[in-house]
Amino acid sequence: MFKIVEKSLLAENIYKLRIEAPRVAQSALPGQFVIVRVDEQGERVPLTIADYDKAEGTVTIVIQTIGASTKKLCALNEGDSIADFAGPLGNPSEFVHLPEEELRSRRYLFVAGGVGTAPVYPQVKWLYEHGVKADVIIGAKTASMLIYTEEMAKVANLYVATDDGSYGFHGLVTAKIKDLIENEGKHYDECVAIGPMIMMKFVTLTTREYSLPTTVSLNALMVDGTGMCGACRVSVGGKTYFTCVDGPEFDGHQVDFDEAMRRQSMYRSQEAQANEKHNHKCNCF
Repeated sequence: MFKIVEKSLLAENIYKLRIEAPRVAQSALPGQFVIVRVDEQGERVPLTIADYDKAEGTVTIVIQTIGASTKKLCALNEGDSIADFAGPLGNPSEFVHLPEEELRSRRYLFVAGGVGTAPVYPQVKWLYEHGVKADVIIGAKTASMLIYTEEMAKVANLYVATDDGSYGFHGLVTAKIKDLIENEGKHYDECVAIGPMIMMKFVTLTTREYSLPTTVSLNALMVDGTGMCGACRVSVGGKTYFTCVDGPEFDGHQVDFDEAMRRQSMYRSQEAQANEKHNHKCNCF
């Protein structure tokens, strides 16, 4: 069993859980994920690692309550335990393997949208700890939906963009990318985008205009998390890969996003049925 040592509400329906998992924390690297199972009857839920503390032996995950399993997980409180917390899984971000001299010479731009802001944080934090201060754009529809802004500002040059202009730059993250490059004269060696699939698609279309290499994380496609179910198949450069074992990060300019979005919607009917069943159980108490 894995104990929840901290729980907090980040925004509406978005929770942060810090889990006591020493072995996972000891081996974790930016870009990897864990598989969580609330109890013996629960489904396997792949979640990207949002932070880890090797000394304390804890791993942080951020969950948006969308389906039955995430609602069940977020209903737990500090002191409660979950049955399974397996990981770290997937390949870490490629920059963790770069020689230190090369790493420090590179300029990174991270683009984070919604809950995708959480897995951006450990990457930016790792870079900061290794002498690289990246630029980060966090995007949200409105100010109340922003998360991790304070944490990110401590380890990066932070820019915030809101669709409605309620905080920071008024506009989409793609417009802010153009603003940084064209109006502020920024130059980047690599962009990393994590967020909704449609956001990542348009980020890659934007960065292609500047011949800016772009990495995207396709963690939202994962179902089983082991490569056995085949649900996370994705076409990259005309070849088929499995997000959970070959990724979750890929060259964004090579990803077939239209296919990925179709695949992402394949299980909506099953998710709706599970959600309805969960809500019915809750209303019975």
